[in-house]
Amino acid sequence: MTRAELIDSLAKQFVYNNPQTVDVAVREIFEIMIETLSLGERIEIRGFGSFEVRIHEPRVAHNPKTGEQVNLSRRRVVHFKPGVELRDRVNSFNYEKENVQE
Repeated sequence: MTRAELIDSLAKQFVYNNPQTVDVAVREIFEIMIETLSLGERIEIRGFGSFEVRIHEPRVAHNPKTGEQVNLSRRRVVHFKPGVELRDRVNSFNYEKENVQE
């Protein structure tokens, strides 16, 4: 689902909101999340999951195409841990084989 699809879905569920209003709300939610994570703070959404910033220390990696060694610097990455309710709902759903990315 793309951001545009999310906005359309929300606009349809809440008839009184037009897509432009929903777009502003979704953009603001994402902006607040980005600002919070940029400060190194954790975001927890009960039933959905949590987002946190983790540090990846410098290391030597290899380019899979050339085999060349690449020095990766220290960096911050966003980690998402799904909540119990999200995991349970995803695992209980019967997916068609072509709908699942492996």
